[in-house]
Amino acid sequence: MDTDDLSEETYNTVIIQTERFHHDLTLQFGVLASECKDDNDYLKKSLLMIEDWELDIEAAIFEIFYDNIPEIDKFKSVLREIKKSIKEIQKIPISKRKFEEW
Repeated sequence: MDTDDLSEETYNTVIIQTERFHHDLTLQFGVLASECKDDNDYLKKSLLMIEDWELDIEAAIFEIFYDNIPEIDKFKSVLREIKKSIKEIQKIPISKRKFEEW
């Protein structure tokens, strides 16, 4: 799938929120979409990716960011916010989420 296939809730929470923080982080979540079958799968894999980064936050920073590397505390904070938001979206049945109609 592509990021265009994400629900509005997921897109706004993950893609827009990460873009506000740092474009390099958005790229990671954008690439992840190509490995997912639907919105729920994307949310699940996003959480797993964040949890993996949190295991070694310093290594993650140097893997993800190329320019203007953020402070570790700010990166940790944005990851916590995204995780919290993802968990809220997961409570919404997929039939109640909004999707772009082409």
